[in-house]
Amino acid sequence: MTSPVERIILALDRPDRASAFELVDRMPDLVWVKVGLELFTAEGPAVVRELKRRGKRVFLDLKLHDIPNTVAGAVRSATALGADLLTLHAEGGPAMMRAAVEARGETGPRLLAVTVLTSLSGEEYPEIYRTTDVAERVRVFAREAESAGVHGVVCSPRELQVVGETVGSGFLRVTPGIRPIGGGLQDQARVATPGAALEAGATHLVIGRAVTAAEDPAAALAAIAAEMTAATA
Repeated sequence: MTSPVERIILALDRPDRASAFELVDRMPDLVWVKVGLELFTAEGPAVVRELKRRGKRVFLDLKLHDIPNTVAGAVRSATALGADLLTLHAEGGPAMMRAAVEARGETGPRLLAVTVLTSLSGEEYPEIYRTTDVAERVRVFAREAESAGVHGVVCSPRELQVVGETVGSGFLRVTPGIRPIGGGLQDQARVATPGAALEAGATHLVIGRAVTAAEDPAAALAAIAAEMTAATA
């Protein structure tokens, strides 16, 4: 059975490689790290290569959203880097997602379709989404992503149930917006505790400031893993 720490993906939202690696080195038990736009824009592909050299599994969170040919090229580049997970926006459409799946081949990163960002409440564009609430949008995106051959979705904890009702059991459900018991919202709108997210069907939890901003990140990581263990006991 996968241990709790193997289901935690730590968001390395740092401005440079030195501060990112300093954080990683403080947590020897860490398995998964997320490289997002801030760190990747600052340091480029080299930061992914170094994390892989250090034995980490890398979630490359670039949220690709472009024409199919361009996204396919980016997926091939991520495959060459050795990324383990890679995000693309489901809103890019079925053709774009299918192109990404074809480009990864047999050995590329597993692909995750971003549904609706956890910072959004669903009320931002009422003139566009007049008849579709967040849960329904997530359901449609998850269904189309699975049909395109994508391996999973990124969704908020609040939509995990509707995703579980829509896709097969092997479909990854990666969940940001995780706050330990007593934690604040920060800039997220749709959040849950680690235990609640696991109970709702999350396969992996993306956790950032609850660990990275802690005085003792290793202790914070261990506390979240213990909270997860208690929730699944």
